[in-house]
Amino acid sequence: MTRKHFLKRLFQLSVVGAFPLFYSWQIEPFWVEFVQRKLPVKNLPKELEGKILMQISDLHVGNRFDWNFLIESFQKAQQFNPDFVVYTGDFVNHGTPEDHSDLKKVMAEAVYGKLGTFGILGNHDYGKAWKDLGSSEEICRILQNSGVRMLNNEQIECHGLNIIGFDDLWSPNFGPMKVMKDYDALKANLVLCHNPDVCDKNVWNGYQGWILSGHTHGGQCRIPGVITPILPVNNRKYVSGEIDLSDGRMLYINRAIGHSFQVRFMVRPEITVFTLTQA
Repeated sequence: MTRKHFLKRLFQLSVVGAFPLFYSWQIEPFWVEFVQRKLPVKNLPKELEGKILMQISDLHVGNRFDWNFLIESFQKAQQFNPDFVVYTGDFVNHGTPEDHSDLKKVMAEAVYGKLGTFGILGNHDYGKAWKDLGSSEEICRILQNSGVRMLNNEQIECHGLNIIGFDDLWSPNFGPMKVMKDYDALKANLVLCHNPDVCDKNVWNGYQGWILSGHTHGGQCRIPGVITPILPVNNRKYVSGEIDLSDGRMLYINRAIGHSFQVRFMVRPEITVFTLTQA
């Protein structure tokens, strides 16, 4: 091989090798997927049949990526004209005053449901070591002022849909039995729970129905069926998508719209668009 041919081959290999890095850094993190699927809910009132419930999770507003991407994604999401919107935690990345200030700007352009908009906190909303109550309280104030009804181990019935919201598993305020001890199984119930590991805790009191989670980001980088190197849960089955828990509970894990770090490979950011149906 001549020197010229060698340099040409080296250049070609460099381009081929650099593309996956560029793709996972600059393309996929900003290529949102709107996942559309049905959500069959027990005891759903007839008037809610066909209504749209949108799940948005893990915004991670902060300095790790350009959060204007979130606003652009919200603008695209408006086309689905959701009736309900649920935000399932991790609104910010570090819980700093800068994060809180930027969150106000993002939520000023956020997606809201015609019938109701609800949210729960994630571990990042509790700041350093997941213990900063000042950060979580400020985020709740920002969200409430923005029109999001925050649920901290609470439930609320909205137009016949009973939404149950857990505080985060890793936070000082985790206390799901505060609400699960007296939920009504005859209602059309839906649980919002940031960390799917809660599904393995003895806190459900016979609940049967859907649980909407986030937290994992789908691993952010993975080769499906081969490897998911980073997954912040104890139960490695909890990656993303629909999981049948085999006891009457169904889990859906959203892959997140934001990122802990600006890198994704074969795990596009997600906004989930559910159509409510009777189970």
